[in-house]
Amino acid sequence: MDAHQDELSNPFSMDEDCRNCPALTDCREAIVHGYGDVGGEFVFVGESPSDAAEATGVPFTGDEAGQRLQRMLGELGFSRSPPDAEEPALQNAYLTHLARCRHPERAAHDDEVRNCEPFLNAELRMINPHIIVPIGQRALEELAIEYTTRRPESFDIEAEHATTIRGRGFELVPMRPLEEQTEAQETAFVDHVLQNVFSRDYRQTKGRRSR
Repeated sequence: MDAHQDELSNPFSMDEDCRNCPALTDCREAIVHGYGDVGGEFVFVGESPSDAAEATGVPFTGDEAGQRLQRMLGELGFSRSPPDAEEPALQNAYLTHLARCRHPERAAHDDEVRNCEPFLNAELRMINPHIIVPIGQRALEELAIEYTTRRPESFDIEAEHATTIRGRGFELVPMRPLEEQTEAQETAFVDHVLQNVFSRDYRQTKGRRSR
C-alpha cells in the first residue's frame, strides 16, 4: 500500500451521500466507492457493485464472483488476504466501478454511468495506473471510448479476454465477467499478466516515476 495512504476504503474521500441519480438514491443500501492502493499500477473496473459488495462496502467482495477476483489478485501478488476477506489487504491494485450505486432490479442506466464518470476519472487521474482491467463488455466499451482509438463496438470481451490492448497513455487488459468465467479463463488471465505483462517493462507505456 502507498506509504502515505491511511485507508484502503474510499481513500480519496469521495461523496458518500451523492444524490445525482434519484432513481438509485431511494433504493440503494450504500455507495460503493473505490478500494485499494492509491499508488497501484493496476486498476480493476467493473460495471456496478453486486449486492454482496453493496453489503460489505468494498468492490468485488462478499460473493463467489468477488472471491474469484480476490483469488486472482492473490496469485498475482496484489493481495495478502484470503479470497473471502471482506476488506482485503491490497497492494499495487485498486478496485472500482463505472457506477457506484446498485439498483436491485436492473443494470445502471447510461445517464447513471455518466453521473459517476467524474468519480472514475478522478480516481484514474490521481492513481495514474499503467494497466486498467475492464471487467465485462460494458466496462470495456466505456473505457475504450476514453483510452483507445478503436470504435467501442469493435471490442468483444470474449475475444479480448486475457489480451493486452495498447491505449492512449494506458494499456487495457480486459477480463470476462467474473460470474461467467471458467477455471481455464481465470488461469488464462493470470498467466497472461504473469507472462506477458510482468515479463516486460509495462511501465514504458507511461512516463511515470519509479515507485
